[in-house]
Amino acid sequence: MSITPEETDTTRSRPPWRDILVWYMRLLAIHLIGAGIIHWGRIVGYSKWRGLWIWEMPVEWQTVTAFFAVIDLVAAIGLWLTVSWGVVIWLVRVLTQVVMHAIFWETFGKRPWEITFLLTTVAIYFVLTWLAERERQRE
Repeated sequence: MSITPEETDTTRSRPPWRDILVWYMRLLAIHLIGAGIIHWGRIVGYSKWRGLWIWEMPVEWQTVTAFFAVIDLVAAIGLWLTVSWGVVIWLVRVLTQVVMHAIFWETFGKRPWEITFLLTTVAIYFVLTWLAERERQRE
């Protein structure tokens, strides 16, 4: 199978996979900063959740609100800096949310679209990481 001139031009005009991975991680970081701010807004009494203030929420929802308020911002910092601990914390966050809505759905509700979104973001991350590593090995 030979490479056509068009394929070569496309490959050369595309940024390296490592750069695409970095920007993907930073996009995830921006998303997590927004989510963390929303959780902190609930904690400090700026916004309600389903019409309830933080002190009116069930204890399990108060707990996950505080948990995600912290872990979202910590993961966002790590992802923005593109350090390995940021990815690990983000994966723990994703796993926690998937478990919440897949196993403990009676308490936290079923959210199949959210689970699909989260697992898709993880799959994209691993594909980009694989492509970046494969490209690095060819250099």
